[in-house]
Amino acid sequence: MPPSRGRRRFQPGQRRLQHDSSKINSRWWMQRVRYYVPITGWLPKYQASNLLTDMKAGFMVACLLIPQALSYSSLTRLPPAYGLYTALVPTLVYGMLGTSRHLSMGPEALISVLVGTLIKGQLKHLYAAYSPNSPPAGTVEQFSTAVASVVALLSGLFTFSLGMFRLGFLDSMISESSLRGFISGTAIVILIGQSRIMLGIAAAPSSVHSTPWNDLKFMLSHLNQTHAMTAVVSLGALLFLRMLRIVKSRFKRAVWLQQIPDTLVVIVLTTVISWSAKLGDKYGIVIFGEVSGDLPQFSFPHLPKYADTKDLVSSAITITMIGVVESVIVAREYASRNHYAISSNRELVALGVSNALGSMFSAYPAFGSLSRSKLNDRAQSKSQLSGIITALLVLASLLGLLPYLYHLPRGVLSAIISDAVLSLLTATPGAIAFLFRVQAWSDLFLLLFICFCSVAASVETGILLAVVISLIMVIKRSNMPRIKLLGRSRENENDFYPIDGTPPLSRGLLRRLSFSSSTSDSQEEEDDDEDNANQNTFSQAEHVDGVLIVRIEEPLYFSNAGQLHARLNRMEMYGDMRTHPSEAPRMNPTRAVIFDLIGMLDIDGSALEILLGIVHEYKRREVRVVFVRVCEAVRVRFEQAQMTRAGGEYDFSDISSALQHLDQ
Repeated sequence: MPPSRGRRRFQPGQRRLQHDSSKINSRWWMQRVRYYVPITGWLPKYQASNLLTDMKAGFMVACLLIPQALSYSSLTRLPPAYGLYTALVPTLVYGMLGTSRHLSMGPEALISVLVGTLIKGQLKHLYAAYSPNSPPAGTVEQFSTAVASVVALLSGLFTFSLGMFRLGFLDSMISESSLRGFISGTAIVILIGQSRIMLGIAAAPSSVHSTPWNDLKFMLSHLNQTHAMTAVVSLGALLFLRMLRIVKSRFKRAVWLQQIPDTLVVIVLTTVISWSAKLGDKYGIVIFGEVSGDLPQFSFPHLPKYADTKDLVSSAITITMIGVVESVIVAREYASRNHYAISSNRELVALGVSNALGSMFSAYPAFGSLSRSKLNDRAQSKSQLSGIITALLVLASLLGLLPYLYHLPRGVLSAIISDAVLSLLTATPGAIAFLFRVQAWSDLFLLLFICFCSVAASVETGILLAVVISLIMVIKRSNMPRIKLLGRSRENENDFYPIDGTPPLSRGLLRRLSFSSSTSDSQEEEDDDEDNANQNTFSQAEHVDGVLIVRIEEPLYFSNAGQLHARLNRMEMYGDMRTHPSEAPRMNPTRAVIFDLIGMLDIDGSALEILLGIVHEYKRREVRVVFVRVCEAVRVRFEQAQMTRAGGEYDFSDISSALQHLDQ
């Protein structure tokens, strides 16, 4: 019986194809899920033999993270429990989404001081609103925690957006000198604030409105008010931490010594001593006191009344930039050391989601820590499970640890912070010495200038200068097209070399740069002979009378093409970019210009329009323009723009043939 009309009939082969297609779609989705949610990839393949190692690594990192979280909360002007909240949720989420096995998430000194600086600035608006009276009890804490949560949410959204738009390369936009200057300045600012606490000196009456420089002057002028017992306990704890760090660096092979959790030991010892000797009651030392250890409650961040939205957004951007740079650099370093790959963009997504979710549980911005990641690597962490174990231990400490810290001297927390920031300063003398040795005066000035501004004015001023100056340097260098003025060799009229003294790329050098392992010894000897000959010849390059030969060594686009006309005019007048423009022109009138496009593999519409304008200008002056070694992509663009009608010729394979054409 024939099939009914209008009804499709599937053959067995079609059913099999449909089934295979559904399997392919399912496999595609599983691959994407494993890619974007890494825990679904590594957890099913997790080897039970690694569990003990990851548990040990998680415990060791927790022994450092918990004291740091309690200490860094004081930098943010938040209660100590909020440091633990920041160490809990972001660490747990990153363990599920992060691609680095060693990056330790949580509160960081630099980020904490930026959050504290923001809260300090916003408190000015709150106090001004209640002036001349003080805000009601509890208002300051509620306001501060709300500001911290909002900036954590904004920072998370910014970081997530950077990852989704695949902007992971932006971590290299801040120069090393700018970053080092900012880190050094911030470390000094933190030391100034913590030194006052370690000495037991009361805060200045107008501390909300003061600058780091004013804080330093206030502390030095009130040294006679130092609380002796507070100074002894705090500086003793700091000395113990520094001595233990020195001993660890001297005896690196002593595994048991390296695994001592120094900050945890200091907290336990000083708490026991303070409790047994009753340092708070008998000697007036400020102690940790009773702190609520309740679990964080879910609450979507909301902008508090009297807060400045513009300040919060700008601070969130600043915090994001610093956190992203530090986190991605650390993640890359330890991935390289342990021979596995990470994705910068997926790292940004993981960091962003961690902060966005953390903000809903009263956390302030959290990013990767160099010191904790180093400890995680030293403990030979095998997977992201070590970070999840660390988060679970932080949760346990929230539930049961805080009551046991009642007698902990607060100056000891300042000693822990000071020890951490002193470690940040250890690389600064070496960086200054290196820049001085290589005579990088601009970089050296930049480092010292940003460091000074961070201390004399504020941390915001320092980071603002670091970002702005770095961006200006990037724009300036990308704005200058890489072009070379070529001259003819006196030894061989078919060879052309840069006149500014830069040696050419020989065949031998290009062959060696290809990293080919099949080059014979005889071939290498020939290459060396050619290199030596070129080195002796390039310095003898001379101008071709009346002809400007210019090699463009990079693609042209809207940014770098803008300066092309000005640089061509200078070459035409002086014949050498090294000649100062105050001198008199020394070149004969130009009758032709040859552009060697060996390095220009692409050109965008804006740059093409600029180049057409330059060709039109030369045509108006009756100067012929010839392009040689034009790649196919650029040739198509020239044809579309009707370069020939504008006056440019581009059907030449080398400079010699172009010169012969011009001489006809």
